Amino acid sequence: MTSFNADDIRQRVHADFPRVVDMLTRKIALRSVSSQGIDGAHMRRSADFVADELRGVGIDARVVQSTNPDGTAGAWEVVGSRMVDPQAPTVLLYAHHDVQPVPDAGAWDTEPFVATTVGDRLYGRGSCDDGGGIAIHSGALHALGDALPVNVKVFIEGEEEMGSPSFIPFIEAHREEFASDIIIVADSGNWAPDVPSLTTSLRGNTTMDVSVRVLRHPVHSGQYGGPVLDAHTLAAMLIASMYDDRGDLVIPGLLAQEPVGGLQRDLDEASVRRDAAVVDSYRMAGTGSLASRLWTKPSATVIGVDGTPVDDSFNVIADTTRFRLSVRTAPGQRPEEAQRAVSDFLVAHAPHGAQVQVTALDNGMGWAMDPDTEVAKDALAALREAYGVDPVNKGEGGSIPFIPELQRLFPAAQVLATGPEDPISNAHSLNESVSLSGLRNDVLAEALLLRSLGR
Repeated sequence: MTSFNADDIRQRVHADFPRVVDMLTRKIALRSVSSQGIDGAHMRRSADFVADELRGVGIDARVVQSTNPDGTAGAWEVVGSRMVDPQAPTVLLYAHHDVQPVPDAGAWDTEPFVATTVGDRLYGRGSCDDGGGIAIHSGALHALGDALPVNVKVFIEGEEEMGSPSFIPFIEAHREEFASDIIIVADSGNWAPDVPSLTTSLRGNTTMDVSVRVLRHPVHSGQYGGPVLDAHTLAAMLIASMYDDRGDLVIPGLLAQEPVGGLQRDLDEASVRRDAAVVDSYRMAGTGSLASRLWTKPSATVIGVDGTPVDDSFNVIADTTRFRLSVRTAPGQRPEEAQRAVSDFLVAHAPHGAQVQVTALDNGMGWAMDPDTEVAKDALAALREAYGVDPVNKGEGGSIPFIPELQRLFPAAQVLATGPEDPISNAHSLNESVSLSGLRNDVLAEALLLRSLGR
């Protein structure tokens, strides 16, 4: 087998990078929006495209349609492998080929499904989430070529942006195609375009619908207003009761953690405020490091409210209202436990004796990496070599529930979360983009890591 040193691999990555960018450009144009139908023809075209590209870098890839838990047709998945040595470690490379929708293309500065380069960034829906992950795997496999020292399995999912409803049944039906020693999930990101990161933790998530009732039917606000508060006001009081005056959640049983592996560098508040478009007058809620508040402490967000639109309102006291609560949980807490804690708290704190009913919805477990393993150290060394600076590990406030599910199904496998995003990538939002220099470094880092894992 041919062997490449680090300089050889770097040169091969740089020489191949125009192909990687061209592939990403063509991928963006496919408009693989899974919310428009995970089993649709457009998603099949996207899966076929990815499978073809993987074959071009030595992977025996094919497209398989999953089946939803209710028996209906599911997503178009791409699976493949390349086995080089039965004694070598096996690495599973994960990314997803579906993308978020674009509700208002006119709000973008560029055409969302036309890859556009501006300076060092490539703009387009899916450029980072997760076309960039596919690009990393493709570039790394091409760079190693016949010198690939590990067995590789590949899974490119077709429904990640829809919550992966058929993910677990699909894996359970194809266990042999996923069994591996190391799993690299290229669906996360870096501290900055020029500062790499391993993602050390992901928060879990639990959702619930909360109904607040004060009347059996609406009544006139002039006749009864005062002693009878409307359901919307009572709901607001109930929501506010979850917090103290500093903005910390005060729900017993809702756990908080500090950053996994220790806090190497706190987040810059000015940057967070700018990236999140926070108004100047707002004071950030909570206490402790900003990193812990975003990565490992719980948060609660009202993501939906039932109510009469202002233009259609008239003088009545609302008898009932409902809101949907999304709670991000500490990486190590079972979401079912957090769900019970929040539900019990809301019922116990019903304002003025209003009727509060909580309906439990979805749960997703968080995840924390073991930062002391040899695999993690190899990954950090590869990032350091590729970027020329020390990595800064970070957590993610969002959730990727399939990672703990993979860990549950394959408990002996070690999981690494990497990826092409950075703080200005705007995944899921307007003007999504990826840093081209950062993407090239990510390709190099994964190639160097695969070489190291082969030793």
